Amino acid sequence: MDAEFATAADGTLRLVRLGPPGDTVEPAAALPLVELTALGHGSGWSGPRFTGTAFGTRLGYRGHDSGSEAGWEWLTVELHDPLTGLTAFVELSSPAGLPVLRSRVRLRHDGTEPLVLQSVSSLLLGGLPSPDVLDVHRAHNDWLAECRWYTEPLRDTVADIHVAAHQHDSRAALVLTGRGSWPTDGHLAMGALTRRDGGRAWLWQVESPAGWRWDLGEHAHGTYLALNGPTDAEHQWRVRLAPGEEFTTVPAALALGAGLDDAMGALTSYRRAVRRPHPDHTALPVVFNDYMNTLMGDPTTEKLLPLIDAAAEAGAEYFCVDSGWYDDDTEGWWDSVGEWLPSARRFPGGGIRAVLDRIRERGMVPGLWLEPEVVGVRSPIASALPPEAFFQRDGVRLAEQGRHQLDLRHPAARAHLDSTVDRIVGDWGVGYLKLDYNIVVDPGTCGPGDLSPGAGLLGHAHAYLDWLSGVLDRHPGLVVENCASGGMRMDGATLAVAQLQSTSDQQDPLCFPPIAAAAPTAVPPEQGAVWAYPQAEYNDDLITFTLGGALLGRIHLSGHLNRMSEHQLGLVRDAVGTYKAIRADLARAVPFWPLGLPGWTDEWLALGMRVPDGPSYVTVWRRGGESEVRLPLGHLAGREVRAEILHPSAPAAGSVTWEDGHGDQGVLRVRAPRTPAALLIRLTPGA
Repeated sequence: MDAEFATAADGTLRLVRLGPPGDTVEPAAALPLVELTALGHGSGWSGPRFTGTAFGTRLGYRGHDSGSEAGWEWLTVELHDPLTGLTAFVELSSPAGLPVLRSRVRLRHDGTEPLVLQSVSSLLLGGLPSPDVLDVHRAHNDWLAECRWYTEPLRDTVADIHVAAHQHDSRAALVLTGRGSWPTDGHLAMGALTRRDGGRAWLWQVESPAGWRWDLGEHAHGTYLALNGPTDAEHQWRVRLAPGEEFTTVPAALALGAGLDDAMGALTSYRRAVRRPHPDHTALPVVFNDYMNTLMGDPTTEKLLPLIDAAAEAGAEYFCVDSGWYDDDTEGWWDSVGEWLPSARRFPGGGIRAVLDRIRERGMVPGLWLEPEVVGVRSPIASALPPEAFFQRDGVRLAEQGRHQLDLRHPAARAHLDSTVDRIVGDWGVGYLKLDYNIVVDPGTCGPGDLSPGAGLLGHAHAYLDWLSGVLDRHPGLVVENCASGGMRMDGATLAVAQLQSTSDQQDPLCFPPIAAAAPTAVPPEQGAVWAYPQAEYNDDLITFTLGGALLGRIHLSGHLNRMSEHQLGLVRDAVGTYKAIRADLARAVPFWPLGLPGWTDEWLALGMRVPDGPSYVTVWRRGGESEVRLPLGHLAGREVRAEILHPSAPAAGSVTWEDGHGDQGVLRVRAPRTPAALLIRLTPGA
């Protein structure tokens, strides 16, 4: 990735080229490297756009430094405002060999009077093509309906006002925000621009575990992009910066590509480069979880033992006991959780340790569900911890759905969770934790020292990830799954720490394909947990359908496998065996979508994984429509390709034929005679 800078007429340094030679724009068309607002130092104009701030025009270039370290190139640019004494360090970095730019801004107050910050940009880019030629891509992300991408012309929001007649840019902007403690509730913290002529793509993510914002607008006959963490206007975020104090924004990343698939591949590789190393990312063990469409939060020894045996027979390597294992409360456990002690009533004759021992005896690693950040209003922990250990506003402890929220910045809250996890992992020998989070707090907390609830929320979110990193430091073999009612906390900051990400709580196997097919836009395939919950009452087609949809992610088995016939359990074993045969490839594959990103009601869907210097894999779902579909595969054009169906194993499930000679496109013809159908296909290129 090449970056070129130039000084504008107002003396500010600007990024005038990001990408190949020939893309350089005039400094007036670019943006300053930093835009920020503070009380008494607002914007230079009215409107929703995050450009034209007073600070943006005053932060002048003072120096820079650059270098290489651990496979990354980095550049830090120092800017200074002589009026207030504020110094900004724009920290840019890129993994060697990847067209991805990561940016964050560190502020240091070298002045004499306090500043109250209201917003600070993480990454700014101007000089993009005119809105006339650009489409914008966003992803709805709702409970049970995650990762639903949609596309529209940028001009649908940013109208052509005939700038020449007004001598002024439009005030309009396409603005997207995420709020509250579920940062990806509503939309993914992502977006993309593509040229409508099929040319370049710009794809971004804001790596915030709390609030975020991005906006697009017209500037100097081109398009600008502004990426931000939380702001005062949208998130009630303000931070007071006293002389000598510092503040650092959340990071943001921008990937470039020849098209959207190409940019998604680059962003996938970047996510692998930026995350915490862990052996799970290459081992990809098969997890069985007892919850989905199975025990549904009602585990007992009697129910679990036959499930454990069946899961082991099917080939599972981890067995996770989901919610309910702590429930001894006759009034229900939702508003009484917090102690995380095992139920005696549910596990007679040896307690939960006997169940965990049985899991180990069957050759699997035991796991447990935990919702660490919440304490039920009826829990003894609610009164045992000091008031400052919980979220609060105006001196009142917050309660949501009968639960309080811990503030992990407080040492008592952190000590409580450390002792809980060290008991479960260290004493009980649990090797897998599913960490869930089922309430949302918006806008946040005002604890001691917090100027605003949005700042309190971001402070807690960072403290939570720091706590989780500490847990993994103490227990390096532990595998952690991140969950928030499915994918409501599917953000880049959390995914850089947790090993797995729950993609959805969707219980209908016919509704899961568009989620599974689009999940790799948000999470690398080896981290994206996809449910596969076959049942004894399903016919063979529906069993192989729900299993097949998880084979290009992290298969999460569930279902009453103990009630299945030997033939049905054989179908499960076959699918798990297929997954184990290809999982080493998935750990380094990048995604592509032969039919485009899936629509929620599409009858045919397709997700591909391309392995560098290796085969490609494609999962094709049929939920209706004609019995045949043709998949264009440009990266295999002009090659001899061997196409084989890996799943299902039954010959009558479908057929595939490779057709070359279509210009710059190879075509895979797929036939699935019955619905529902999910076929996993391996494509091995020859000469």
